Amino acid sequence: MADFWERLKQRKLVQWSIAYVAGAFALLQGVDIVAQQFGWPEGLQRGLTLALVLGFFVTLVLAWYHGERGEQKVSGTELLVLALLLAVGGGLMWRFAGAPSKRTVAADQDVPATASVAPAKSIAVLPFANLSSDKENEYFVAGMQDLILGKLADIGQLKVISRTSTLKYESRPDNLRQVAAELGVAHILEGSVQKAGNQVLINVQLIDARTDNHLWAETYQRTLDNIFGVEGEVAGKIADALKTRLSPAETSRLAAVPTTNRSAYDAFLQAEFLVNRGNLEFTSDWYRKAIPYYEQALHADPAFVLVLARLSYAESFAYWFSGRDDLDLANKAMQHARQALDRQPDLADAQVAMGYAEYTGKDDFNAALGHFSAALELRPHDPDILLASAFALRRQGRLSDAIAAMQEAVSRNPRSSFALQSLGETLQMAHRYDEAEVASQRARSVDPGNTVAMETLARGAVMAKGDVSRAITLLAGDQPRLISARGNLLQLQRRYDEAIDLLESIPANADQFGTAADRELQLADLLRLAGQSGRARKLYASALPKIRAQLGSLRSKRDQSAAWSQIASALHGLGEDREAIGALSHSQELARLSGDMVNYPNVTAANAALYADMRRPDLAIPLLREILPGDKGGLYFSPVMLWIDPAFDPIRDDPRFQALLREHAKFKPAAANADATNAHG
Repeated sequence: MADFWERLKQRKLVQWSIAYVAGAFALLQGVDIVAQQFGWPEGLQRGLTLALVLGFFVTLVLAWYHGERGEQKVSGTELLVLALLLAVGGGLMWRFAGAPSKRTVAADQDVPATASVAPAKSIAVLPFANLSSDKENEYFVAGMQDLILGKLADIGQLKVISRTSTLKYESRPDNLRQVAAELGVAHILEGSVQKAGNQVLINVQLIDARTDNHLWAETYQRTLDNIFGVEGEVAGKIADALKTRLSPAETSRLAAVPTTNRSAYDAFLQAEFLVNRGNLEFTSDWYRKAIPYYEQALHADPAFVLVLARLSYAESFAYWFSGRDDLDLANKAMQHARQALDRQPDLADAQVAMGYAEYTGKDDFNAALGHFSAALELRPHDPDILLASAFALRRQGRLSDAIAAMQEAVSRNPRSSFALQSLGETLQMAHRYDEAEVASQRARSVDPGNTVAMETLARGAVMAKGDVSRAITLLAGDQPRLISARGNLLQLQRRYDEAIDLLESIPANADQFGTAADRELQLADLLRLAGQSGRARKLYASALPKIRAQLGSLRSKRDQSAAWSQIASALHGLGEDREAIGALSHSQELARLSGDMVNYPNVTAANAALYADMRRPDLAIPLLREILPGDKGGLYFSPVMLWIDPAFDPIRDDPRFQALLREHAKFKPAAANADATNAHG
């Protein structure tokens, strides 16, 4: 026995054992850290542990075999074999590190390894194929998709992607896994509709995009007289296939049939098709075109409550996008929303309609938010309702809450350029410029023609760093909106003549001009700054009575506040500064009373600039102090503007303004970026 222990000591097996165990433990700890970062599968880590255990015994054998007078010698062949084993093992580990783990597919039933992790109960409905010989049935095909999508959205456990994210995909894409990955879903619903005369054939199939397996498929052969309710049947089958538990209320909503009147049904689908166009282009024309179809559907079936809700929605947006001067539309929107809500308070669309009627027609953002919250109780996580809530929240100045709601909306509508653009704007209002740029870039990647996202990117370059030159470059394009925005930036560079040329090149009826007076006033301001006082006065004199006449049709304090600010600008241009100061005071008071924290900083900045141009720092600086804290400047003002906006040139040397500059010195733009600071330091 003594001889055995002596041989152990001679071959240093105890030392080798301790060294090996310590090294293996350190290796496992390091691998565990790396494995968490790269998402390596647990099987690989378990295999490595087993290999190290086996290696322990191999090490002991080699140490014993080669032990001679306490010295261990390993042959070159053995070293080569060990090196090859390490190389193979290292290559396998590199392969696992370079590719996302497939563990979540097997264990959690999530998306394929090529996609980001998506909930198992998530689905996107791709555009249905129109197999009809009559291509005018496009509205009918799109309507069937939307009805099914609406029923799915009523199921709280499902993550349902909005139609605006799926709109640009093919009905049956070849790269289904890629589509699912881009949309962040585990399942895809494909479908087709064939309508011929009175006959309708609907094919739908549910596919697990992670495995390409068809989970469920069905063909519905109906007539236009008994097609009602098919969308609820489809949604119910999908819920069963995805093992989704339905509450009694959800079951009831799936089974509900809004109408059994063929004429009402058809008119409703045509109206929805037009409203969806309006929701993409944001002009009042599409909503106005939809209204007669909704009215036709309501006439055919007065009990069709969903039509009342959607009619109110169309009226609210037609009013909003037409300059908010058609009070009849606003009144009708409120009336129809109230009727829908009275008849069916548990209808999410009725709550949404009332929310928008309060928002657009009365500027009652608190009431609007209450209705949007009620709608979310009925249709949890609906991206369109989440966006609506976010719009109301940011009007209340609750930017963090608005951003959170928009981020959730984007997660459920990841390919919506509008949702991403709205998130970018709201982040910019909170002066979170880096995040705003990311969101706006994503909006442009989805829709390169999104001019609002382009404006947001350009505005961020100015508000964050005073980089006017970069902003102008970002606004390349011949759309009137972009030309007008470039003109505003040229004004910041004191290039007034060029700005005038750009503004005069835009048609007077372009969308960005709410009224003819708006264009006249913008042009007059530029002419006055360029020293063309004669032409400027004529335009001020022409615009002033038009703006005053418009006041009578403005319902909200927000709109009235902006109009009084314009009146003050025209009066100042005409040399009537005493009256202009009175108009500005009235404008500012209305802005405060409106409670609209999106509009308030914008109007306040404009009013402060007018006071500055009147050489009244005593009136301008208190207003600037209200909006100078980092999160209160709104979309069009940040501390950077103190240095680059020529509106403040008349008071730039005033000691009070200089004190303001010193207080916010950390926001002073770099000399290379501040195009307009040379003349005034």
